[in-house]
Amino acid sequence: MANYYDEIPLKLIEWILKQQMFWVATAALQGDGHVNVSPKGTANCFHVESPTRVWYEDLTGSGVETISHMRQPGNGRITILFNAFEGPPRILRLWGKGTVYEFGTPEYNDFIPLSDRKAGSRAIIVIDIQRVGTSCGYGVPFYKYETQRTLLERWCDSMEIFDRDGEARQSPPPYESEAPVKDPRGIKAWWTAENLESFDGLPGLQSAHDSSILPINTFDKKASHRSIGQIRAAAETKATERGANANAKSNSRETMRLLMAFGAGVMMTVGYVKFAASRVPVSLRV
Repeated sequence: MANYYDEIPLKLIEWILKQQMFWVATAALQGDGHVNVSPKGTANCFHVESPTRVWYEDLTGSGVETISHMRQPGNGRITILFNAFEGPPRILRLWGKGTVYEFGTPEYNDFIPLSDRKAGSRAIIVIDIQRVGTSCGYGVPFYKYETQRTLLERWCDSMEIFDRDGEARQSPPPYESEAPVKDPRGIKAWWTAENLESFDGLPGLQSAHDSSILPINTFDKKASHRSIGQIRAAAETKATERGANANAKSNSRETMRLLMAFGAGVMMTVGYVKFAASRVPVSLRV
């Protein structure tokens, strides 16, 4: 049964903060514009400021659809979706209007001090909640959570190193300006190449790519992070174990069927012998 609220109830706030991932849905206003749905799963990137306001740290990606839709004049519509994959079933939706604060702006710094910034963080998406809805979630399967991936932060940090450590170089003639040239290996160069425009040609990032602020982040390169090869190897091991367990169960079931068939055969043989013995005349019995 669906339930609707004007703000997030306290019990749902507690539940939200325990979830390991969520989905963000937005759409362009024009009739032929794309509807975008993005999964988000980085640890501690979703925050509840109040029962009517939430925000999340938007990390670098190949697209910039959410930011573009938030900034389209007259738009800003956004829906956040949470699913329960463990425990009692539940679907939770947060409908609202979103605002974008890019990396390098005072508003961004108010939400995230540089000492707390995740690698690849390019903006903050703030959502003013207009409606909250829950529904049964009976059709959502169970999934067991293992751990968060760190590949995105690792990749972004590998680019941000060049923005932090590279020397500022002035633009060569005839393009002389006060802005330093971006290192083509840095994340600001990536933002410039990939995040300034959406699928539908809507404006994306406006200032983060030209910010003079160094992209400091909290990613710990020395910590134990599984590589792609390790993740694949673990997945293959699990698949092999599942296959072995399935074969073992199959063999066990086959053995049980054979034993049951043998038992049934013995019982039928005994029954037949008893029946045959009952048909022998008494005078012929030993």
